[in-house]
Amino acid sequence: MRIVVLGAAAGGGYPQWNCGCPNCARARRGDDAARPRTQCSLAVSADGDAWLLLNAAPDLREQIATTPSLQPQEGGRGSPIKVVAVSGGDVDAIAGLLHLRESQPLALYASRRVLTLIAANPIFRVLAPGSVARREIMLGRQEPLGDFAGHPLGLTVEAFAVPGKVALYAEEEGEESFGTEEGDTVGFAVSDEAGTCFHFVPACASLSEALIARIRGSRLVFFDGTLWTDKEMIRLGLGMKTGRRMGHLSVSGSDGTIATLAPLNIARKVFVHVNNTNPMILDDSPERAAVARAGWEVAYDGMEIAL
Repeated sequence: MRIVVLGAAAGGGYPQWNCGCPNCARARRGDDAARPRTQCSLAVSADGDAWLLLNAAPDLREQIATTPSLQPQEGGRGSPIKVVAVSGGDVDAIAGLLHLRESQPLALYASRRVLTLIAANPIFRVLAPGSVARREIMLGRQEPLGDFAGHPLGLTVEAFAVPGKVALYAEEEGEESFGTEEGDTVGFAVSDEAGTCFHFVPACASLSEALIARIRGSRLVFFDGTLWTDKEMIRLGLGMKTGRRMGHLSVSGSDGTIATLAPLNIARKVFVHVNNTNPMILDDSPERAAVARAGWEVAYDGMEIAL
């Protein structure tokens, strides 16, 4: 199984278009330790020919342009991208679907909640039923993936509930939970026909016992690395919300991702969906060194892993 990190950054990418924080300033200066990143998405293939996208970032067109494996391989129109599976309804997970609108046959897999959000937005009608098959993923059930015509990709996806929240644009004001329901945020276990499996959890508000049990002993986990500390955005004067309010667990701290996942015997751990304000996005930061000492990696665009 071949995995390509198309984008490793959180919403807005890195540098973010309207952010002048020190991290973004370094990236704009071309600092070698501040590599730019597009918004979070992975490409996965069992055979190197047919590809699955995990999330469709707003930067998808740029990501395809820099990834030869995802570009047309023959004359005329065509694409190696056969399936897209989305983990939530946030803009940074679904906006890239609009780049796939040129009557190109593909299959879209998502939870019922996310499919409902997409169906409610008329702009997604450009993904006409005659070329894009919308298929519901049932939580906790292994789903062999097939392209538009049903031909198998040699990959199976199992979606599982992850503590999180409904997409920002769908929040219900006045509701303590903001209207969040099961299926708004999911993780994926992706496996091939040989049984090789990895986990993808790009958004996570807390580490429930069920989630811990799910990823314990995993061969590879891509996990939410949005913020270093919960009040990071507030401290920098760049926002009024904590990480948990936005649906993201902090990387650091006694109850953060590094500490909580440390005893789970995960063979390889990679942070994705890293916010532009997170100091670990810098190759030369003390936070990056701490991440490395803890046995974690920080993903970058173009990173490839073979399982």
